[in-house]
Amino acid sequence: MKIKILAIVLLFFPVIASAQKAGPERDWTNAVLWQQYSGEYRALAFQAYNFARLSLKEALWENQNGKPNCIIVDADETIIDNSRFQGYEIQHGVSYLPADWTAWTAKAMADTVPGALSFLKFAASKNVETFYVTNRDEADRKGTIENLKKLGFPYVDEDHILLKQHTSDKQERRDRILAKYNVLLLCGDNLSDFSNVFYREGKDTKEQVDAHQHLFGTKFIVLPNPMYGDWEKLLYKEGKYNEQEKAKQRLEKLKSY
Repeated sequence: MKIKILAIVLLFFPVIASAQKAGPERDWTNAVLWQQYSGEYRALAFQAYNFARLSLKEALWENQNGKPNCIIVDADETIIDNSRFQGYEIQHGVSYLPADWTAWTAKAMADTVPGALSFLKFAASKNVETFYVTNRDEADRKGTIENLKKLGFPYVDEDHILLKQHTSDKQERRDRILAKYNVLLLCGDNLSDFSNVFYREGKDTKEQVDAHQHLFGTKFIVLPNPMYGDWEKLLYKEGKYNEQEKAKQRLEKLKSY
């Protein structure tokens, strides 16, 4: 009997070891594949921009105060899809390297998020300007402009692209736009694309979402992004951790019964 048990353990040991080794990367792989292959991802993106179109029509009817109208959009995973970059990182055994990201943006190869281009073209047809408020760095400017122009997005110029300068906090950039424009809609994949209220220290993100639920689908249009985001920071204790340590903390955060 002992020999049989030992044989079974030895038979499955490589599988168990492989699963343990692949643990930290497996959720990243599934997330990227979901964005690249699932119809559900495309459906959610189309749904978001269909709501955006309806909300824009209503907002145009209500805002007649003389200021020009605009939309503020994030770039990555909101209007352009960088899942090929994430796939490259996974295949090379890393989660994110700044040098790889700079090389990727310079290639201007990102595709559109489904529904984004047609929506922003519709907005432009209604004389609604688009401001691209993104946390891409200055080093990414040339590639970003080339990518957006290649895809046919409207209002792609120096005045309408607001990159990260000194901080990833977007509020100052949003305020500059608000001083001159009616901001009818904000589109993003991260709650910090809409307001700082969601990630203030000591705030519960879900409670803040509940408190502002009336704005989602009307003023705030959220795009699905399973690959990365500020939400994940809430899972980890303070400090720097490698992927194995992060994986352990993620497991500890899982709700179960």
